[in-house]
Formats: sequence, structure tokens, C-alpha cells
Amino acid sequence: MSYLEVKDLKVHFPVKGGLFGRTLAHIKAVDGVNFSIEKGKTYGLVGESGSGKTTTGRAIIGLNKITSGQVFFEGHDITNLNKASKDIRRDIQMIFQDPYSSLNPKKRVIDIISEPLRNYEKLTKGEETKRVQELLELVGLSPESILKYPHEFSGGQRQRIGIARAIALKPKLIIADEPVSALDVSVQAQVLNFMKEIQKELGLTYLFISHDLGVIKHMCDQIGIMYKGRYVESGTKEDIFNNPQHIYTKRLVAAIPDMNPRNRQQHLQFRQEVKNEYEQAYNQYFDDEGLAFQLQPVSDTHLVALPEKG
Repeated sequence: MSYLEVKDLKVHFPVKGGLFGRTLAHIKAVDGVNFSIEKGKTYGLVGESGSGKTTTGRAIIGLNKITSGQVFFEGHDITNLNKASKDIRRDIQMIFQDPYSSLNPKKRVIDIISEPLRNYEKLTKGEETKRVQELLELVGLSPESILKYPHEFSGGQRQRIGIARAIALKPKLIIADEPVSALDVSVQAQVLNFMKEIQKELGLTYLFISHDLGVIKHMCDQIGIMYKGRYVESGTKEDIFNNPQHIYTKRLVAAIPDMNPRNRQQHLQFRQEVKNEYEQAYNQYFDDEGLAFQLQPVSDTHLVALPEKG
């Protein structure tokens, strides 16, 4: 049984207009997404801005209302999280994209990290301080920094504070939404490697959301590629990077720089082939509305959005 399972998830936002604010149409931000994550693994959701990947993550945790479909966590239906779902909310936490805006600049580190503890656990002031100091040590920051404000830290350190807050309640699943996109490239690797270390140490399961396939390749076991609210391809890391089938996936893979000089000519040739195919055969990969077809299996682990053979 999958640890997290998402079945035919749809999130449609109404477009209102006219004198009485009637619903004129719907934006299909997420339109029939299916995937599952095994315990202790990392699943990557990839796509450009507007693909629906962030909306999917926010819907799972209850920040966006689900139009239809189901979400199961540890076998329990959590499709519509509410106040009665306190235990589930404790088990699933989120790391947000921007460490600059996700931390309240007016609060000290101790108050930022301890906020979820105050909502779920009854600790004395001393116990709370000790727990926050332990969390800071765990994410590689000095315990003495509990009285500092976010602006006194670097971007990478701020994101570590966000991670400390996310793991304060000892969650089982973390949804990481573009957790390093706002950081310098030199800092990104440090944070990503730290996230892998802490995953192993705490037994965490990740849903990792990113537009950067290079980051996804470093972090993830299974991958889903989204475009305009639908999947265009899904599979193992090896499926996606060694045998991309959909032109959109090929384009993303081709955009990753190959730092090995020996592969330079081969990579440039692949990039040119993808460019030519994208220009000449784009319509073969999408329907008349420019949307992806239904996923078709090309192997036991690999699914691609291709037209049905008639």
C-alpha cells in the first residue's frame, strides 16, 4: 500500500464576471492527476510556472480546495482536511519556496519554530526552549541564535529555519514547494544535501515540487512531469532522464547543462534534435486545445501522454 496516494485529483478555480458575479468558466489548474509515494522515498513534481504542481501540493495539505478526486495518507482518506484532522495536519508539513517571505520578520527564531509546538503540544517554557535549540542544532544552526530575527541570517540559514519549523512536530511527510529556488546556486546544493541527510536520519517522505529538473534529478526516486494541469509523463528517475518520451519532457531534459566535456557534443546534438522535433511535431503530442493526452504505459514503471492508437 502506498504511503500517499493521489487519485484523479482536480482543482478548478471559478472565473467570475458580469453584474452579479456569476461563474462564467473554470480554470482547470489541476485536471486529473494520479500518483503515489512509497514511505521514505522522494517523489518529484516538475513543471514550468502555471503547470499546476504547486496547486497540487497545496491541495493535498488542504490549502487549496479540491474540486474532485481523492487523497489517501497511510490508507486514510484525507481529501478534505478540516479542524477534525488535527493528527493528519501534524503528520504532513510544508516547506515553502521563499525563506524571505515565509518567516515572519517581526518574530524571533524561537517564536517562529515553536509556533506549531504551541498549537499541538503543552510544553513548559523551558521545555519549549530546549526543543527549539535541539531543532536548530539538528539543522546545523547555533542554539544561541534562538533570540535572533530572520534578517540576521543568510538565505540558506533562513531556509534551514523553515525546515526546523516543518520538522518540529516530527511529521511523516513533507511537501517541499520549490525550497531552494530563491537561493544562490552555491547554497542550493548545501540545502539539498542537508534535506537528504535529514530524510535518512528522521525517516521522512518527501513530495518535492520544482521547475528545475537538475534539482529533481538530485533528490527524487519517482517523477511526474506536469503541463497545463495534466501529466505528460511519469516514471522512475531512470525512465525520465535516460529515456524521455514526451516532447515536453525532452525539452526540459535537454535544457539541463551537461558539465562533462566528453558529453558536450552529444548533448548539443540531443538539444538540437529536441528543438527540431518541438518545432515540427509539437501538435502530435497535444490535443486540439493544447492539452496533454491520457497517459499510456510504455513500460511497467513508465507512463507517457500519447494519443491512443486507432
